[in-house]
Amino acid sequence: MERRDKINYYLDLAEMVSQRGTCLRRRFGAVIVKNDEVISTGYVGAPRGRKNCTDIGRCIREELQIPRGERYELCRSVHAEQNAIISASRNEMIGSSLFLVGLDAVTGEYVENANCCSMCKRMIINAGIQHVYIRDNEDDYRRIDVQEWIDNDESVAGILGY
Repeated sequence: MERRDKINYYLDLAEMVSQRGTCLRRRFGAVIVKNDEVISTGYVGAPRGRKNCTDIGRCIREELQIPRGERYELCRSVHAEQNAIISASRNEMIGSSLFLVGLDAVTGEYVENANCCSMCKRMIINAGIQHVYIRDNEDDYRRIDVQEWIDNDESVAGILGY
């Protein structure tokens, strides 16, 4: 049996975490790793104590046909990246890597050209995370150096979505 490479191993963990997601549109899972140790995990879901979209059977962003990457203030959920960051101390996250997997909640297919939204990018920058790995399919992924998000600030250019 061939051993899975380490990056895909952590992405596989993020994919497993995504199965707990409660969004009707996308199921994202995130894992933060530092020095080959899992620091925290997160998936998409409503804040603690509030009903999830899967509970109420409704997504306001879907109803309003809002494109992905836009108008997240209308979303009931906390993003996977945000939940993973909330569950870890900043000291643990400095220099770490975040592994992110997104699946379409209806088809189960990988989210095409998945990326972190602008809110999550800001949180990742402030958390001190160094790299983000995003799965494109079962074996392929992209590595993003967070410094690129600092150097190329899309908010200055007014770029929406991703």
